Amino acid sequence: MVRSTGDDVLALFHSLRSAYAATPKNLKIIDLYVAFAVSTALIQVVYMAMVGSFPFNSFLSGVLSCVGTAVLAVCLRIQVNKENKEFKDLPPERAYADFILCNLVLHLVIMNFLG
Repeated sequence: MVRSTGDDVLALFHSLRSAYAATPKNLKIIDLYVAFAVSTALIQVVYMAMVGSFPFNSFLSGVLSCVGTAVLAVCLRIQVNKENKEFKDLPPERAYADFILCNLVLHLVIMNFLG
């Protein structure tokens, strides 16, 4: 007998939740940071749609800053993850230093773009 789609969705969410419970705490913190950066970008887009985009370069700077930070945080998560065998020789301190340096360069470019 075929189960309904709702049961499949609930089973999927249950399996994802149980698998995510085994994720280390530092990766969960990075995930929360990525969610915050993406939600901030979405709030800026909604605000621009409602109010307008008079200083368009300011809008672009804000959104690109949020998206760029989220992308760099995802790269950090990939490098810090112990289960990822590609970066096993890379110490976590180096990954965090790269993240901070790249964020600094990103935000310097964003500030330059503001004018």
